[in-house]
Amino acid sequence: MTGNIGVARGTALCIGAVLGPGVLVLPALAVRAAGPASLLAWAALMAVSVLIATSFATLGARYPDDGGVATFASRAFGTPAAAVVGCWLYAAVPVGVVAGAIAGARYTAAVLDASPTTVAGISALLLAAVYGANLMGLRLSGRLHLALTAALVALLVAVIAVAGPRVDTERLTPFAPHGAAGVGSAAAVLFAAICGWEATANLSAEFTHPRQVRRAAVASLSVVIVLYTGLAICTVGVLGDTAGDTPVPLIHLLGATGKPWATGTVAVLAVLLTFGASFTFVAAGARAGVSLARHHVLPSRIAVARQGVPWRSVAVQAAAGAVVAVIAAVAPGIVTVDLLVRMFAALLACVTVVGLAAAVRLLPVARWRVSAAVAALAVAVIVALSGPFLLAPAAIAVVVLARLHRSPSPAAAMRAAARGIDRRAPVGDVRAPGTAAKVGIR
Repeated sequence: MTGNIGVARGTALCIGAVLGPGVLVLPALAVRAAGPASLLAWAALMAVSVLIATSFATLGARYPDDGGVATFASRAFGTPAAAVVGCWLYAAVPVGVVAGAIAGARYTAAVLDASPTTVAGISALLLAAVYGANLMGLRLSGRLHLALTAALVALLVAVIAVAGPRVDTERLTPFAPHGAAGVGSAAAVLFAAICGWEATANLSAEFTHPRQVRRAAVASLSVVIVLYTGLAICTVGVLGDTAGDTPVPLIHLLGATGKPWATGTVAVLAVLLTFGASFTFVAAGARAGVSLARHHVLPSRIAVARQGVPWRSVAVQAAAGAVVAVIAAVAPGIVTVDLLVRMFAALLACVTVVGLAAAVRLLPVARWRVSAAVAALAVAVIVALSGPFLLAPAAIAVVVLARLHRSPSPAAAMRAAARGIDRRAPVGDVRAPGTAAKVGIR
């Protein structure tokens, strides 16, 4: 069965998956961690991104499936690995969505010259809109998604074009004020900037022809590398040490132009970007939760859906997001955007390692396996650099494996499901077991 996504639309979807709300804050967080040497972390991450993107694109083209990394993990390593990967993804959703909502709210509040209380209120409104839209079963149309992606690319091009001439090489010294440890810390947080290439595999079944997956990946990879490189250079060369002190670095990059439209445009696009990326993220996470519930990894009641809408899974996600948001509001000095992004990056880095390891085992061509293996080793280093943030994925893995060990019959059900429906019913299937369905981005 073929889908209705061509190279152009697939490229836009891949760009949108990678260029999420993280672009609003990640360059500044990297400068805070490593100073100008954060450029080294960016360069390393861009190189790794090439390997990750091509590996997932090849895996998706070879095995078109909407199930994503969890499905590939099941095929390569069995159901326990798939269960752990699925729960990592499910747990990452509220953390990443809340971090994105806070980042988008800060940009809006900066334009309004509002108080921290207003930031919390705007964040709550963004979260309510995202989860409410998912509860109503709304889908971003293809044209709206393309429009959001085009707006984001235009915004970043404008920022780079305006800020580029003001880059001052003197801001590159001292180059590495925090040493090699700072570069490693920057690489760990910047991994969130290249999360999303696994979406190439998730969208693979939606393309009109499997070969188009790789073409879309190459095209989107080129755009992302150019934009991230320009943004990183401008952040270091224009803002310098002050980049890490501002929660709204893009506004500061444009602020010196004196254009009355600059900050307002950035704020509006930040909100639109946050909503668009978060909507898709919650939709995918909710459907992953349904599959996990049907396989008894999560409580079976979470699998309840109404008219194709996994409302109970969305409700659980919304409740988890509310808890994270309240904690962040009550203890803003402790639960910062930096902390949330690092935890989100640690969870998705673990997911990516497993997905790349599955590619090493599943792909038939030696050079494909070598590329995936090199990428897996590189991401494993980033995982190690996550330090204490690895406690989150480790705790989730222990809980999931203990649950499967205590309940052998659910594990058997997962194995049966993997044998019977993995090739047609993806992790996100919200219909009856055994029924093939597509839940990719339309």
